[in-house]
Amino acid sequence: MSPSPAHGPSRRLLLAGALAAASAVVTGCSSDGGGSSGGAKRLRIGYFAFPSGDLLVKNRKLLEKALPDYTISWVKFDSGASVNQAFLGKSLDIAALGSSPFARGVSGSSPIPYKVAFVLDVAGENEALIARKGSGISEVKGLKGRTIGTPFASTSHYSLLAALEQAGLKPSDVKLVDLQPQAILAAWQRGDVDAAYVWLPTLDELRKSGTQLTSSKKIGAAGKPTLDLAVVSEELIARDPRAIDVWRKVEAEALRTLTSDPEGSVKAIAAELGISAADAKAQLSQGVFLTPRQVASADWLGTEGRPGKLLGYLTDTGEFLAGQKQIDAAPSEDVVRKAFYLKGLPDVLK
Repeated sequence: MSPSPAHGPSRRLLLAGALAAASAVVTGCSSDGGGSSGGAKRLRIGYFAFPSGDLLVKNRKLLEKALPDYTISWVKFDSGASVNQAFLGKSLDIAALGSSPFARGVSGSSPIPYKVAFVLDVAGENEALIARKGSGISEVKGLKGRTIGTPFASTSHYSLLAALEQAGLKPSDVKLVDLQPQAILAAWQRGDVDAAYVWLPTLDELRKSGTQLTSSKKIGAAGKPTLDLAVVSEELIARDPRAIDVWRKVEAEALRTLTSDPEGSVKAIAAELGISAADAKAQLSQGVFLTPRQVASADWLGTEGRPGKLLGYLTDTGEFLAGQKQIDAAPSEDVVRKAFYLKGLPDVLK
């Protein structure tokens, strides 16, 4: 879903104008570079208003309880591109980030100084491609010549490109429009777009007056999975690895809670998103949440010195984006490997 620098000249030049806005979002949270302020330690965490264990951690103040001597700042983002910009502006320590924007972030000659340290969820039916009812579009190949909205540099953008390729279409066969989730909803209501690829909760609004053509679950099953990762800044790794261990422990606790206390989880998610318990339950059911054991398994993130299959998924994502001319060149497997932070895994999740 989660987003980053675009294809073209210099990523830093392209992002320069947006950095000020990203920094403004976290005003008051970045003056000391995430270190101490008056003797107090600080963590700045970027999150998405998206059903996940991350929202449980926030709602139940698990991190605040585990690190009582820290000032914890939670900053909401709409897309991974904004998260990437904030890391470039040194405004975040930890953040949720989609696999596609992460692959973009570690590409190029000036990769963003962060590392993937956790898997929040695997995209399922919670990200999908929807066509407007009445548009006459009933399958992906019917999108030729039509206008499609999606947040560029996001997991939805990546999945949309994969869906088009699977249907025998090139990006040039359609008109792609870069829109954030709320802007997609407005454009949909005005009739400015024929289809959109986006995530919850905007996705459910589109489903009310649209037809689902495919989902990230189907695209992932066909070989191009997307995930919501969590990344940590290299500065935090050097400065405070213990805080990362504690953060991982509470994220693992939240994943276990999703299974052990589904009713309580629904209430917490509903409160964070400002929706009914019924809607929260429906949204949670569309995601794919790993157990802590699975997160650190060979099938996903892996363990210290032995990265899992996620390494291949992210390397493939970079290669696909380069092939689609979304980035200048794909990051090598070695570059992606170096952008993994696996110290302490799997023990730290117990």
